[in-house]
Amino acid sequence: MGKIIPIDVLGECGHPSPFKANYPKFFTDDNGVVRLVHTLDYAPGASADDIEYFQRAGARERLFFRPEETTVGIVTCGGLCPGLNGVIRAATFCAVEGYGVKKVLGFRYGYQGLAEDETYPPLELIPDEIDEIHEKGGTVLKSSRGPQDSGRMAETLRRRGVNVLIVIGGDGTLRGARDLQAELKARGLPIAVVCVPKTIDNDIGVIERSFGFETAVQQASEVITRAHAEAKSIRHGVGLVKLMGRESGWIAASASVANSNVNFCLIPEVPFGLEGPGCFFEHLRRRLESKDHAVVVVAEGAGQDLMAAAGGEDRSGNRRLADIGPFLKDRAEAWFRRAGVEVNIKYFDPSYAIRSTPANAADSEYCLRLGYNAVHAGMAGKTGLVLGLHNDRLVHLPIALTAERKLVDPQGWLWQMVLQATRQPVCMLGKAGPSPAAPQNH
Repeated sequence: MGKIIPIDVLGECGHPSPFKANYPKFFTDDNGVVRLVHTLDYAPGASADDIEYFQRAGARERLFFRPEETTVGIVTCGGLCPGLNGVIRAATFCAVEGYGVKKVLGFRYGYQGLAEDETYPPLELIPDEIDEIHEKGGTVLKSSRGPQDSGRMAETLRRRGVNVLIVIGGDGTLRGARDLQAELKARGLPIAVVCVPKTIDNDIGVIERSFGFETAVQQASEVITRAHAEAKSIRHGVGLVKLMGRESGWIAASASVANSNVNFCLIPEVPFGLEGPGCFFEHLRRRLESKDHAVVVVAEGAGQDLMAAAGGEDRSGNRRLADIGPFLKDRAEAWFRRAGVEVNIKYFDPSYAIRSTPANAADSEYCLRLGYNAVHAGMAGKTGLVLGLHNDRLVHLPIALTAERKLVDPQGWLWQMVLQATRQPVCMLGKAGPSPAAPQNH
């Protein structure tokens, strides 16, 4: 059979689920598993006992917490992402109307509000009052960046009588949740910490897709269409679009494939040079001479080796990035001016407009599933876990397992699709010999 990756539990589940009477076939037990796809390749002679499985998410027939005595807390941390309100709404409705919990508290301003709850008192989330929040962007609970003292947050949860805390956030938030769980355990407080991973960049390890990602790709594709129109409406026009993607180029690559008007896609995982034979500007010049226009998509973390380092870290603990968008525009204009070639670059940076947009239908459905299953896990006393899509199933993942960043594989299927769709050179480092002919697409 192999082995199931364990999830921490607070204790024995001794209370029947209120779903049992109406939904007898609704439940999943801890033996329902999903194969860890990264373990499919084994050395010759490896045993099937080495195969690892994740525990499937879903409602459990027996609960650790007695619903009518349970208080659920929800907190959103970090930057905005389409679907935050959808997760908040789904978790609240599931907890109140599904389980009949005592109340749901929404902690405001992220971990800061959780640490300073007297300054920023939590809101009681009532289904009738938040019925339409999923139709809006942003988060009704507001957010903040940066770590907070785990001891103060644990004390807030104890004082407010919270039994289950649902944390919605990215990699820094997950690290904070892991520290908070350790603090709660050290204090002997039986409080479940359940995480819903939020990163518009889609770069959390092991998880196939983060909520908000599909909305971001859709919105980015629409911006690319506008950039294409601008580029085609002027002599040697270039539509330059900077998209999210600090360490990984999932949005840039996926939007480039989805739109099919992109001629060059630049991402952090694939280095490139700017000047000299075989480098980006030379290929861009050839494209303009051939087709009179070009669309360039660049992820925010691309080309960091080409610029002076910004230095330091932001409040979430991420290294500060130099701004590739204006840098690329300025350098390209200077290079073409020296080459005596006309160029007209129209620059688009839709990052905040994309982050704050409401979730599309696919992400809204996903957010509902995540919110419901976060409550299911917490009510069963499961803690220190992340809910995520893996092998097309929602599973329970230990927080530590999601620490490794998920990157676009330059040899993988997505990047190969980008190369086919854009027809850009495989290498733009100037080390691959003669530059290939100008691409003939679009």
